Amino acid sequence: MARSAAFPAISPLPAIRDVVTLLKPITWFPPMWALLCGVVSSDVSPLSRWSFLIAGVALTGPLVCGTSQAVNDWFDRHVDAINEPHRPIPSGRIAGRWGLAIAIGWTALSLLVATLTGPWVLAATVLGLACAWAYSAPPFRFKTSGWIGPAVVAFTYEGLSWFTGAAVMAGALPALSVIAILCLYSIGAHGIMTLNDFKAVTGDRLTGLRSLPVVLGERRAALLASAIMATPQAVVIMLMVHWGHLISAVAVAVLLAAQLALMPRLVSDPARHAPWYNATGVSLYVLGMMAASLGLGGYL
Repeated sequence: MARSAAFPAISPLPAIRDVVTLLKPITWFPPMWALLCGVVSSDVSPLSRWSFLIAGVALTGPLVCGTSQAVNDWFDRHVDAINEPHRPIPSGRIAGRWGLAIAIGWTALSLLVATLTGPWVLAATVLGLACAWAYSAPPFRFKTSGWIGPAVVAFTYEGLSWFTGAAVMAGALPALSVIAILCLYSIGAHGIMTLNDFKAVTGDRLTGLRSLPVVLGERRAALLASAIMATPQAVVIMLMVHWGHLISAVAVAVLLAAQLALMPRLVSDPARHAPWYNATGVSLYVLGMMAASLGLGGYL
């Protein structure tokens, strides 16, 4: 007997390698680095709360960041079928509604792990997951805005991950000085997120995505991104000096000066040089994050 149309065939269970590909492990490094910055800035020995540290690493990388990747690929599956048909969902390797099921399941697992690590980490996880869904899913789809989309990603990847690391180690709300620095680096990361939009200007124009390079033009967007990256770091330097962390302040200042020296090349041809700046200037930016964390944690 032929299967009734009311009872469609169940899609095959996806292979583990395809699920891992969907979760994009390469994207886990930025939030895990920010988590490490939070751990260092907490002034608490990682060995004293190593089990919570492991839970925090799992949350920021494979779980919450992995969830955001699964959610994004599910709601972008029709666009990916045109632009990147090799991805697991449009290629059919993750068939049917398995992509959505993985996103929901990973959300639930993230909440379960966060529940075991304390109320502040749970609150940060809930907020991070809400941002992950709102970034990609209707009705919000924050990714369509060149202002809101990068802000959401910067806030979750940098700020919430840093907060999670500090809260996991402290077992409480992090110090106000730590919160101030993580907020500043989150603001600066908005510029980093804008750099990622230069590679897709043509496609964004065709699909109606209002990224800053589309809205402002590439040169003006590069200038704005540079200013957004540099200004919070200058404030970080002033705060570190004010708090007496002079070595840390000097380290951040040297790294910022190196970034400023690289920015003219970025602005001269953003579409061409954005990948180069991501490898050079952004690397200096994240080293500055660690330098500030070392000062806050009493290591410098």
